[in-house]
Amino acid sequence: MFEVKGVAKVNLAVQPTEFDVHLYHEGNLFRSYSIFGAHQVTVEGIEGVRFCVWAPHAKGVSVVGDFNKWNGFQHSMVKVNEEGIWMTFIPELEQGTIYKYEIITQSNQKKLKADPYAFFSEVRPNTASIVYSLDGYKWNDQYWRRKKKQQNIYERPLCIYELHAGSWRTHEDGSLYTYSELAQELIPYIAEQGFTHIELLPVIEHPLDRSWGYQGIGYYSATSRYGTPKELMNFIDECHQNNIGVLLDWVPGHFCKDEHGLYMFDGEPTYEYKQEPDRENYVWGTANFDLGKPEVQSFLISNALFWLEYFHIDGFRVDAVANMLYWQNSSGKAVNDGAVSFLKKLNEAVFECDETILMMAEDSTDWPLVTAPTYEGGLGFNYKWNMGWMNDVLTYMEAGVERRPYLHDKMTFSLMYAFNENFILPLSHDEVVHGKKSLLNKMPGDYWRKFAQLRLLYGYFFAHPGKKLLFMGGEFGQFDEWKDLEELDWMLYDFDMHRNLNGYMKDLIKIYKRSKPLYELDHNPDGFEWIDVNNHHQQIFSFIRKSKENQEIFIVVSNFSEHPYHSYKVGVPVETEYIEVINSDDEVYGGSGIVNKKALKSVGESFHGQPFCIEMNIPPFGISILRAKRKRGERKQHVKKEMRSDVIGRRKR
Repeated sequence: MFEVKGVAKVNLAVQPTEFDVHLYHEGNLFRSYSIFGAHQVTVEGIEGVRFCVWAPHAKGVSVVGDFNKWNGFQHSMVKVNEEGIWMTFIPELEQGTIYKYEIITQSNQKKLKADPYAFFSEVRPNTASIVYSLDGYKWNDQYWRRKKKQQNIYERPLCIYELHAGSWRTHEDGSLYTYSELAQELIPYIAEQGFTHIELLPVIEHPLDRSWGYQGIGYYSATSRYGTPKELMNFIDECHQNNIGVLLDWVPGHFCKDEHGLYMFDGEPTYEYKQEPDRENYVWGTANFDLGKPEVQSFLISNALFWLEYFHIDGFRVDAVANMLYWQNSSGKAVNDGAVSFLKKLNEAVFECDETILMMAEDSTDWPLVTAPTYEGGLGFNYKWNMGWMNDVLTYMEAGVERRPYLHDKMTFSLMYAFNENFILPLSHDEVVHGKKSLLNKMPGDYWRKFAQLRLLYGYFFAHPGKKLLFMGGEFGQFDEWKDLEELDWMLYDFDMHRNLNGYMKDLIKIYKRSKPLYELDHNPDGFEWIDVNNHHQQIFSFIRKSKENQEIFIVVSNFSEHPYHSYKVGVPVETEYIEVINSDDEVYGGSGIVNKKALKSVGESFHGQPFCIEMNIPPFGISILRAKRKRGERKQHVKKEMRSDVIGRRKR
């Protein structure tokens, strides 16, 4: 153990060992939060707080706060190794004490810095760290965690509601909902809508509301603007008890440059790159983490495991992966080898901790094998946002009917690569802010046509291979783009078309969750087959979605033109009746009522390369999803097979 001169000897249970310190400087201390930061401990019968910080370039470091009138001379820290770890123990400090580190740089400048490992922070605009214990919360989500381990997420429905906690709802005076208030109102709402998960925009501590958490400072500090860390724990616990997973947006690529944060922490580049072109992220006004530096790797990988261990989160959407993989240097765009190694190490550590976690890369590049395991040469994520699908489909939808025949490949190109990775289809916050308009308002045409085309888009979204993500407000047709300083336009529920749209969305999610063809083979080409991919003139796309071994078959027919069609012939693979399970043009959803009420019986005429065909009504700006009706004997055989498979699966477990 380390001897800290002039400081009371700290218990071995909390004192870093030489091996701990070696792992930290090697980039492999994945529980560094148990050593660094402020921890309430008892030393020789005296209660107090042990402080530990890494400041390799500092001349001196002290702990300051109200308890010593912010006087750095009273509680100086001791440098315990040449690599710049500083420690001290201050007796009789209690939970709730506010503090910072006073750092003396090599040029004798004085900097006041928040603790990089603080578990709690003052409410902005105040910037001090707060001594806070995360111990003692009693979790009640054992059933949820046990159930996760028994499921194969790749063959399960995944429907994510992305939200910004500060603007989902606010009080009448504009003040923010707390974690506790969100638990009371958001959880019942999500349960009613039917989403399987929520994804929170970053909840790490951040100084500016309008950064939405993407420019953070307190990576270990759940933002105090919504309450305490234990209130966030309770919110997540309540979500799990209501069968709702919780995902966090997480930003390991860059951080904000506010004076009290990580930037130039001890007067010189510490968490960031040394060279300015590598360090400065000019697009976002932030600083890039030096992902090749071992201490930064220990800091960030520990942070991921910290959220898993203390907050029971179910996964991360890793922000701006493209910005980590590539950077601009003097020779142009180049691969950042340090970042590539970091991402692989991150994913290996996370999955070793919990193999059920969702690690989702927000990556707009064509980097190969993003969702392949590292032992197969991949980056090790298990999901990737399909940014190409999102951009292509929205370009097609905004173009209008007269231009769509010339953009036909925007709707079909995604199937050229849909099974190369495990994809999530995002309709995210980035597409409904900064002048891009809401999804509803992107749709061309008059009021009715906007709603019809949004229903069509949502139907195509749920029918296309890939898991689903929708930003808040999309479920009821937010007309204005996202206003991040105001709550959603909940008054729109007073209008029939918005209520009808939400009813359609809830029905879509119900059908999606109970229909294996729409999710079971999302990442397998056996689950998809085009019927007619070339009808650019009529703007009709038709395809088949299948479950394993073709036990269940859905036919999807979508019409992106304003013309209805009657007795339209569609090729089908099986001789049976086809039942319409949902039609976006149903009057109950605000449509014109061109539906297929009766079962559609196939005839033995080859069409569209299929051995049989049906004739059906196709609505304007509409989508119809049909289920192939199984014969009684086939249904019994399928049930027996499922029961047998379940028994075998239980035996294996």
